[in-house]
Amino acid sequence: MTSIITNSSAMSALSTLRSISADMETTQGRISSGYKVETTMRSDNKSLGAVEDALGLGAAKTDVASTALESSISVVDEIKAKLVAASEPGVDKSKIQKEITELQNQLVSVAKSASFSGENWTYHDENNAVGTKEIVGSFNRDADGNVSLTTLEFNTQKSSLISKTAGDYTDQQIDAADAATNDVSWLSAKMGYNAIADDGTATPTALDYSVLTLDISGMATTDEVSAAISGVDFVLQKMTDAASDLGALNSRVTLQKDFVADLSDSIEKGVGRLVDADMNEESTRLKALQTQQQLGIQALSIANSDSQNIISLFR
Repeated sequence: MTSIITNSSAMSALSTLRSISADMETTQGRISSGYKVETTMRSDNKSLGAVEDALGLGAAKTDVASTALESSISVVDEIKAKLVAASEPGVDKSKIQKEITELQNQLVSVAKSASFSGENWTYHDENNAVGTKEIVGSFNRDADGNVSLTTLEFNTQKSSLISKTAGDYTDQQIDAADAATNDVSWLSAKMGYNAIADDGTATPTALDYSVLTLDISGMATTDEVSAAISGVDFVLQKMTDAASDLGALNSRVTLQKDFVADLSDSIEKGVGRLVDADMNEESTRLKALQTQQQLGIQALSIANSDSQNIISLFR
């Protein structure tokens, strides 16, 4: 039945045309954005990129501190060699002390200059106290959507070489009996060592000078020089341990940085498979929808022409 009040054919054609237009809008949105769905995973991946940058910064800090420790170990080893030379009878200790003084100045220079991004892990004073440093290691999102950061920690007391208070070296004493608990700066703290008796027993011995305040020009006996050699050797052992700890952290930071970079690439690929629009598919769909739209317009035009046909019957 044809009615001039309600044009059912036109209403049906218009409904179809609206549906086609909505589908076209969705398809055009996918083509313009490149995404078929939105996701927070891309944002998380950007956060991983920031973590990678933070790890790079952390690696640089550990590299600088590690380099300073390695250089200082070489200089202290040189001081030890000078002390061995000074133990020979008839040697002019004052001349050897001049060489030791220059090596001591070099140690201070190395520790002071081992700074990166405003942080120095080897030289400490009132403006740069020892403490735990954190390096951002990873960005995590749990099953409930909560985010958190994983950090790598290092106590700079382990790598501290020089500590100053009010312009003077901090009054610290190395305890050879319990060196593992020593919270000291190895170059500026007064030295200590274990004196080994003939029967093999070890007696913790404290010296009243540090590697940096060592002065052999006034040492009259071989025993005094030997004590200095033992003290310096003990410091060398502890500095080597500190360098090992710092090297382990540096290796972990490097491994974590490489892992985060690989993880970021994998997530980027995985997210791409899930959310990236297939341009070939979307362009084909758009072409089909455009054709459907044209047909829908034609159908609507035909439906609207029915009323004109009714008028012609009354002519």
